[in-house]
Amino acid sequence: MVPDAVDLSRLRRALVVKLRHHGDVLLASPVFTVLRARAPALEVDALVYDDTREMLTLHPASAAVHTVGRAWRAAAPGARLAAEVRLLRALRARRYDLLVGLTEHPRCAWLARLLRPRWSVAPEQAHRGRLWRASFTHLYRLPRGGRRHAVELNLDALRRIGIQPAPDERGLVLVPGDEAEAEIRNRMAALGLAERGFVHVHPASRWRFKCWPADRMAALVDRLAAAGERVVLTAAPSEPERELVRAIRAACRADTVDLSGQLTLKQLAALTGRAKLFVGVDSAPMHIAAAMGTPVVALFGPSGELEWGPWRVPQRVIASAAHPCRPCGLDGCGGGKVSECLTTLPVERVYAAARELLAAAGA
Repeated sequence: MVPDAVDLSRLRRALVVKLRHHGDVLLASPVFTVLRARAPALEVDALVYDDTREMLTLHPASAAVHTVGRAWRAAAPGARLAAEVRLLRALRARRYDLLVGLTEHPRCAWLARLLRPRWSVAPEQAHRGRLWRASFTHLYRLPRGGRRHAVELNLDALRRIGIQPAPDERGLVLVPGDEAEAEIRNRMAALGLAERGFVHVHPASRWRFKCWPADRMAALVDRLAAAGERVVLTAAPSEPERELVRAIRAACRADTVDLSGQLTLKQLAALTGRAKLFVGVDSAPMHIAAAMGTPVVALFGPSGELEWGPWRVPQRVIASAAHPCRPCGLDGCGGGKVSECLTTLPVERVYAAARELLAAAGA
């Protein structure tokens, strides 16, 4: 036990701050589970960006989800100040005893000072200087040179304050909700899709350098269809992602179901939870599939599978062994937006991984 452990019996409310992208927020969901498991009467709130809130709404251990607007930066100074004041008032009204900062976002530091919780914990960031260190009662260390999954890094914040997560408390949690479940049941019925009767392929990422070429994904879809699998394609509503799906469909001989740009995040979760297999790249939908317990084939290029791979689900990670430079974290080779370690992955290898997981699921 750490000598300066937090006294859980004195906690009434906690605020968990995760101001990142969709997948990052989902990978923080076990933090809420662990806090509630160790202090059942504790109310655990979240502070996330507004477009990521669906990742945590309906989480059984989350009491409230507060949001920072992505558009606030572009708003007029007066409008932004008014929004910030409203948020601060709402947070102050909750009178938090504990603040858990899961990123190095400067907002974590000033919230720790303005909300004045009895305890506050955030990652150790030497480059942030003395002001950052002085803002928190506890700082948790990040591994130097070691590779650790993002879920465990998030849970390290709790370990630092004396809470050791049990293995069965570390699963991802995403609840689609009754409305999303009903919508997907109706869509599946209209499309003639059976429960566990299709493969869900989400080929896109918000970052194009994380995507497999359209012709290779199309070849994989054709292989799956030739083996008797129905394939459902999805993508975010953004035009670049939908354009990639159009290119894949144009190169396919097989008939596919195209739901790209048509689903909310909750509906996407309800859909992938009914698939027999998910195939995609390092993206939020890949993490959503893992949260829903669907077997995952994930293609990795410049990002690291040890840090961002499918969490606690039957899986096959496809990554190049011929590129010792990966994972480099760059936006394509030399910053050129094309990652050769990903674009050169062979179709046969991905198809073989899919067949292995499909066979295991059938058994």
